[in-house]
Amino acid sequence: MSTFVQAQEAMLYLRPHSKIIYKQDTGVFVMRFVLFVLFVIFLQPTFAQDWTQWRGANRDGQVQGFVAPKTWPEKLTQKWKVPVGIGHATPVVVGKRIYLHTRQDEREVVLCLDLETGKTLWQDGYAASYTMNPAATGHGKGPKSTPVVSNGKLYTLGITGILSCYDTASGKLRWRKEFSKRFKENAPDFGTAMSPIVDRGLVIAHVGGSNSGGLIAFDAESGAEKWAWTADGPGYASPIIVDLVGKRQIITQSQKHIVSIWADNGYPLWTIPFDTVYVQNIVTPIQWKDTIVFSGIGKGVFAIRPGWRNNIWVTDKVWHNNDVSMYMNSPLINGNWLFGLSHKQKGQFFCLDLATGKTLWMGDGRQGENAAMVMAGNVMFSLTDGADLLISNVSSKGPSLLKRYDVADSPTWAHPVIVGNRLLIKDEKTLAGWGF
Repeated sequence: MSTFVQAQEAMLYLRPHSKIIYKQDTGVFVMRFVLFVLFVIFLQPTFAQDWTQWRGANRDGQVQGFVAPKTWPEKLTQKWKVPVGIGHATPVVVGKRIYLHTRQDEREVVLCLDLETGKTLWQDGYAASYTMNPAATGHGKGPKSTPVVSNGKLYTLGITGILSCYDTASGKLRWRKEFSKRFKENAPDFGTAMSPIVDRGLVIAHVGGSNSGGLIAFDAESGAEKWAWTADGPGYASPIIVDLVGKRQIITQSQKHIVSIWADNGYPLWTIPFDTVYVQNIVTPIQWKDTIVFSGIGKGVFAIRPGWRNNIWVTDKVWHNNDVSMYMNSPLINGNWLFGLSHKQKGQFFCLDLATGKTLWMGDGRQGENAAMVMAGNVMFSLTDGADLLISNVSSKGPSLLKRYDVADSPTWAHPVIVGNRLLIKDEKTLAGWGF
């Protein structure tokens, strides 16, 4: 029931007593009514923000509406667990529905599940044969790209680069694109991993494969192509969209570059050559004020400030930290601090000062190959590939672990999704709903 309706009911309740109330001072009545409405508002349930895409609503790993328990339990309560198929794609949530993209045998499957029970509400699938690179066999043949929900539509990108649009309510396929006739390769060497993004009526995906691909914008309703940037193939990173220097910019790591593309028309604004070992550009960029922070295996962590000077685009390096470096982990921001997992020391959590790049602390090594991290206020959730969920207080003084939970029996590469008091964990083959 809305606050407005409840306020109206409050007025109806007061009417029988109007002879008494209206004899009182009008100001006192108004004050009491306002206090009543405020009381009603505070009784309203707090609805957590939907988790609609890669790294959440703003693609920065920030969870909204989470209230931490006063005391963390010794064990989390598993509410349900269902087999869904293999893949590293993170589930997305809108309202009481979960949307997930996985593989079952030689088909990619799109699922809609009930948040409270895990029950399947609708399902669709399509043939998607795929031969894995021997170096990636440990990660399986399932989708790695997180879907995105926008305006009642669900967009998925499969491991072979098949882009699909579904109606979220019914599961009806609206349109589908595949690019084997356009580009020499369907996917990068280790499979498609970038997660598509929706902006102002366009769904944008980096498709194709090694040395042949394009960042392409499609009309979100019809699938009609609107623009394409085809100067470099896709990496494994997912783009962000920022407004800087008077331009709306799509910023990502492509196969061999860091690039900024004008979101209005696909025109390239600025480019930085960026090569990583085995061509593994993976890390999602993150914005802090007027700077963008990047990393890559063996490349340290650095911040650049894009600008327009003397009629050309410039990318001034603000700082560069070689103490730590990210491989598959994408970092988080809290205030003026950057948190992440370095691939050095076989997995080492860290905190940097965003203004200077100075190392504030580095934790113990051997934490894992990856940690999928989200920030909920001043609480940080880090899910390692070994299925350890680490819950920490945010601190610039050093690691501040509150609790460690074992949340799966197989590797976990997808991000944990926190919606209200629900925690979703996707492991190798199953999806589980936990309660705090």
